[in-house]
Amino acid sequence: MRSSFGRIRPARADAGEAGAARPPARLGAEAESYDDGMASSGVGGGGWQTSQIGVADPAGTPGAAPMLREAADGAGESALEGGGRDAGIARSSHRRGRVGRVTRLGAGLAVLALTATACGVPNFGFPDGVTNQTPRILNLWKGSAIAALAVGVLVWGLIFYAIIAFRKRSDVLPRQVRYNLPVEVLYTIVPLVVVAGLFYYTARDETKIDKVSANPDVTVNVVGFRWNWQFRYTDTGQNGGNVVEVTGQPGQPAVLVLPEGRSVKFVLTSPDVIHSFWVPEFLFKRDVVPGRINTFEVTPTETGTFIGRCAELCGADHDKMNFYVNVVPADQYDKFIAEQEAASATAVGAPALTTAGSGTTSGSGQ
Repeated sequence: MRSSFGRIRPARADAGEAGAARPPARLGAEAESYDDGMASSGVGGGGWQTSQIGVADPAGTPGAAPMLREAADGAGESALEGGGRDAGIARSSHRRGRVGRVTRLGAGLAVLALTATACGVPNFGFPDGVTNQTPRILNLWKGSAIAALAVGVLVWGLIFYAIIAFRKRSDVLPRQVRYNLPVEVLYTIVPLVVVAGLFYYTARDETKIDKVSANPDVTVNVVGFRWNWQFRYTDTGQNGGNVVEVTGQPGQPAVLVLPEGRSVKFVLTSPDVIHSFWVPEFLFKRDVVPGRINTFEVTPTETGTFIGRCAELCGADHDKMNFYVNVVPADQYDKFIAEQEAASATAVGAPALTTAGSGTTSGSGQ
């Protein structure tokens, strides 16, 4: 009798074929069914038994088939583990290659950016400036802008790298990474370093910019009121003349005349609401607050006429609170003051705008 897949069928009667009736090697479930069929038919040592690896056991040794099956299972698992390791190594190597390409690309872009800015860093929207504080303010602004751009490029690069490199390729859940201490330390320390650096340079430059000398060459009391400006030269009128005041009128902005190369201290006051004294070419503005005196000091370094504005929303006619700053050579300034001391306080009409030193074109227009 022969058994196949748990069924019993009669063996051939040919004696000549009896020796050749050895069943072929069977694998997996077929071998197990064959063994079960042999056991159920009562055929023991006289039949042939096959294991999962197709080895005949003519003696019908009990327990031999299970042992062989266990060995085959172990070999299969080892093969699977080896294949998984090989696949993991291949994926890791591919990932390292991809990271290397991205790193080289980032380095190339950085070199390109440095090369592009080697001829000079742009002002990032700031005017060139016309005071002694211009280099310090521009350096602070440019450094902050470059730091912001560097952080932005890094973040954008990481975002696009994650989108491309880790896009969905199959329904298999990728390897999950959590509690990565180096990464957590990195994204905690780097922002702190950036903020600390910006704070240091801002505090250092702010201290220098806010410094006021004890004896400036010119002192101007700036009064912001609704909705115009008054400029009072407090160091005039000491020899019996008039204190020079320039007050804006509706439709006629006030003009502040300043000497080139002399230090000018501004004392800011307001009788009504908060205003803000802003000359874009000075790269500086300061609030004019009722009940509080604010000061700052600059030295104009270039001649020209520049527009000034109120940078604080102060009411219905806020947009009309423009004024002009006319920086002139020192001797021309002295002549202007002498003429104004000999006359009564008047409103001076607004001249045409110029850029620093050119005398022909408009200012920053901010």
